[in-house]
Amino acid sequence: MDYTEIHINITPLNTVINDLLATELAEIGFESFIESEDGMLAYVSAAIYDEKMVRKVIPVEMFGSAIEFTAKCIPGQNWNEEWEKNYFQPIVIGTDCVIHSSFHTNIPEAQYDILIDPKMAFGTGHHETTSLMLEELLKLDVKGKSFLDMGCGTAVLAILASMKGAVNVLGIDIDQWAINNALENIQLNNSPAIEILTGGAELLEFTAPFDTIFANINRNILLADMASYSAKMHMGSLLFLSGFYESDLPIIRSTAENLGLTFSDFTTKNNWVAVRFVLQH
Repeated sequence: MDYTEIHINITPLNTVINDLLATELAEIGFESFIESEDGMLAYVSAAIYDEKMVRKVIPVEMFGSAIEFTAKCIPGQNWNEEWEKNYFQPIVIGTDCVIHSSFHTNIPEAQYDILIDPKMAFGTGHHETTSLMLEELLKLDVKGKSFLDMGCGTAVLAILASMKGAVNVLGIDIDQWAINNALENIQLNNSPAIEILTGGAELLEFTAPFDTIFANINRNILLADMASYSAKMHMGSLLFLSGFYESDLPIIRSTAENLGLTFSDFTTKNNWVAVRFVLQH
C-alpha cells in the first residue's frame, strides 16, 4: 500500500499543537504520527489523501506558532526493513524484558522476551513514554488481574501484561493500522487470550471494571477520556498515564483528583512522564 507522508513544521515548536493536529488528522483517515524536531510526520493511505481536507484541518497559525506542511508519496515497501534500517533496534527494559523484531539477531536473554514487528504502529519501547510504561509494568504484580491497554499501538504493554499472568487483557486503539499490527504481534508472541478492539473510550461502556489500566496516548485525549477510565475502576484499581510532558502533570493530576483518584507517584525520562493514580474509595 502506498502512503502519503505530510511533514508539519511548527515554528516555534509547540507539542500541544502536535496533539491537536493529530486528533484532527485522525478524523480524516490519517493512521500514524511521529514527532519530529520541528513538528510532526503524519501518514495516510495515498488512496484517500485529500490536500483540500488537510488544509481545512491544518491552520496557518495556532497559539502564536506558524504552521506549514509539505507532502510526499511513500511507495509501498517492506516496513520491517525500513524499521530495521532507520528506527528499531533491540532494546532491554530494566533487567527483565527485551523487545526485538523477527529480523534481529544476537538478542540478549531476558525473562520476558517480546517479539514486535512494528510496521507503522507506535510502541517499540524506544520512545520515552513506552519505555516508562514498560518499566512501571515490570514493577507490578498483575498475575490474575484484569488489564486494559488504551491506545495499545503495537500491543507491547498488553503482551507484557499477559506474559506476567494478567487475565482478561484488553487492548483498544482507534488506528486501524495499529489494530492490524497489534493482532499480528499477539500471534507472534502466542498470546491469543488478549482481546483487541477498534475504537476509543466509548467502548468502555460495555466492559467490566479493570484492576489495572494503562493509557499511553496524548494529553488532550487523556484529559477528555479520563472520566471513562475512572468509571471502570474499583477500589484498589491502578491507573497509569503517559504520553505527555512534565509541564502537563499539574492539569493531569488535577483532573484525576477531581474524579476521585489519588495521586501515587510519577517517573520521568527526557521531560516525558508516566504517572500512577489509585482509586482508594
